[in-house]
Amino acid sequence: MSAADPESTKTQIKSIMAEVFNCPSSEISDTISFGDFQAWDSLSHMDLLMTLEDRCGLELDADTISELTSLDAILKTLQEMNHE
Repeated sequence: MSAADPESTKTQIKSIMAEVFNCPSSEISDTISFGDFQAWDSLSHMDLLMTLEDRCGLELDADTISELTSLDAILKTLQEMNHE
């Protein structure tokens, strides 16, 4: 995923979330977070992170995984990893 266009990255992540959570992308708000969205439970959280690792070419450690509990946190982490 390219860091050049943050809005495009957000759209891609929301699309992945909709796929993992089995819902329309219109249900994925900019403020979505673990625990506030019924479909985002511990099992789907791990599915989401594995999908992000696969599609974004990431390797997430346990500390990072525990921090990725919102769309905003995911986007910030992707941006930081793209700058390393």
